[in-house]
Parts: sequence; structure tokens; C-alpha cells
Amino acid sequence: MNTHVGSTTHSPVNRLFTIPSVRSDSNAVSPPYLDVMVGGGIGGCAADFVMHSVDTVKTRLQGQPYHRLFKYHNMVQAYGLILKEEGVLRGLYAGVTPAMLGSLPGTSLYFGVYELTKRVLTGNNVPDVVAHLAAGSLGDLAASVVYVPSEVLKTRMQLQGRYNNPHFISGYNYRSTWHAARVIVKYDGIGALFHGFNATILRDVPYSALQFACYERFKKIAQQHYVEPGQQLPVFVDMLTGSMAGGIAGAITTPLDVMKTLLQTQQASKGTKTAVPTELLPAVPIQKSSLPQPKHYSGILEGLLWNYRNQGMAGLFRGIGPRVFWTSSQSALMFVIYEQVLHLEQSLREKGEWPPNTAVTNLLGSSL
Repeated sequence: MNTHVGSTTHSPVNRLFTIPSVRSDSNAVSPPYLDVMVGGGIGGCAADFVMHSVDTVKTRLQGQPYHRLFKYHNMVQAYGLILKEEGVLRGLYAGVTPAMLGSLPGTSLYFGVYELTKRVLTGNNVPDVVAHLAAGSLGDLAASVVYVPSEVLKTRMQLQGRYNNPHFISGYNYRSTWHAARVIVKYDGIGALFHGFNATILRDVPYSALQFACYERFKKIAQQHYVEPGQQLPVFVDMLTGSMAGGIAGAITTPLDVMKTLLQTQQASKGTKTAVPTELLPAVPIQKSSLPQPKHYSGILEGLLWNYRNQGMAGLFRGIGPRVFWTSSQSALMFVIYEQVLHLEQSLREKGEWPPNTAVTNLLGSSL
């Protein structure tokens, strides 16, 4: 990011955390990678937590079985119904534990790789747009190893809701995050934690690339028109640029997000092992009938084509309302918190209170 960082002291301890980098157009030194990773991790994790309930609504809208009458029809109706029937913690915030376990390390790693790639490419005179798109793609690929398993657990628990949920038939009935992980690995193997990996990558790589490229471009325009060189953008401008970047990227990648949800939550096909044995099904009466069986998707392209042929554009863009609302809001919060954390870290560095071991060294030195 083109966030300006003031001068720092050059003690041996500080040199461990201040990595030389290229300069931005305004000739300001880019922030150290430690600051970027901490700021990105805090910003991403906080934004994911705040917006988790909307993500749950999106998952329910996308994941409700096509072969049954739809229970949820739009974002507002679904949000209100889940809140009424299942509450906040077990309903709207179902799956928040695996979400947070993946969000903090995943976004920290993402921001670190993004900044490293961006600085190397721009330092070698690669055009900004190309550098931002490439950096966003590589950052997401690196972070996927961490967040894809957590995404599988989160998505299934969001679709399930509370344990023994009588209000929504998802086909899953996990008692907790740990129970879900053990059951999935036991019955489908550890590879099942990476179900929908290709779909997740196919969704998140272009999403992240577009989101960060748009954010960098919008931020540069805002800096040229609203502030003097070296000044910090107002918070509301940061929120607007982040929101626009997330909303645009989220809308474009919605069909891939739908397929990611369906692939990660579908049951195993007949004749294969299932991650949900009979004893783990919900303890609620389910009528046996001659209803058609749910569609089992064999891959991303096949799923996209089937959705379009059987449901039209509405099937491809199912849940676009809550997705765009989530991506725009989450992106705005993440970038605002990220920028504010960077400025806080800069201020603490100038006082010798950051990074933590610098503060400890200074404290011990003053007490001797």
C-alpha cells in the first residue's frame, strides 16, 4: 500500500524489522513487512468477525438444496428468519470459530506476500496495474493453504446452524468445530478439508486481484484529488475506496462463489463414503418421500453449466445481494482498520515502543 511511514531509529533491533523497500510515487518509504502483516491480520480478522452474520445468510441462500422448496428468498428475509428461529450465536454466527482460526493467519500471510510481490514488481518497472493484479493473485495462493480448510469447516457449520437444528435440513450435524474436523477426516480423509479447493482458488484469486488492484487505483485517485502529498486520507474516503473495490470484485466473482459453496457443502455421491453417517444426522423427523435427489456436482465448469441450464442467470448469481453487501462492507472495514493500525505502528516506532521487543529492550535499558 502507498501508506507513508515516518523515519525510524536504526538500532540493531529495529533493523530486524525494517526491511528496505522501493519508494512510492510520493517518495515515502513503504511500511516494514511486520507492520503490514500485523495490520492486515487485525484488519481482515476484525472485518470478517463483524460481517460474519451476512456471510452466513449468503451461505444459506446459496447452499439451500435445489430439489426442495426454497426457504430463503432474499437477504433481509433470510437474515430475519435465521435470527428468529436460531438466534445469533448458533444461527447467524454459526461457524465463526473456524472462520477466525483461518482469518488471522490467512490475511496476515496474504498481506505479507502481497506487499513483497508488489514491491519487487514495481521496483522492476512493472506497470502498477499488472503488479497489483499479480501480487493479489500470489498472495491469495499463498494464504489458501491456511484458509481453505477453515473455509470448509466454516461453510458447513454455517449451513448446518445449531446442533440438531430443526429449522434447516443441511445434511450435517456437528457438535463443534473440533467434532466437525474429526468426523470429516474420519469418514472422508484429510483431503476432504480441501473440498472445493479449485473452486475456492478460482473464486478468490481473481477476487483478491481485482479487489486490491481497484483499491490501489481508487486510493491513488483519492490522494491526487483530496489530500496534499504525504497526508493521510480521511477515514470516510478510505471506507469508500475499500467498499467500491470489494463490491466490484464480489459482484464479478459471484458465480464462482456459488460453486465454491455448493462443492464444499454437498454430500458424497451414492456408492462412496459419506462424511455424515446415519448416527450423526439431525435428531429431527425427516419424511421419506419420492422427492428428487440433490444434484451432485463433479466439477466447477460442469456445475456452472448445470446451474445456468436449470436455473438461468438467477442460479449463477444466487446470493449476489448479501455477497456484494458482505464484500463491500468487509473490504471497507478491513482497509480502514489496516490503515489505522499502520499509522499506530508508525507512531509507536517513533516512540521506540514498536515492535514489542524494541519496547522491552528500551524498558529494560531504562531500568538498569
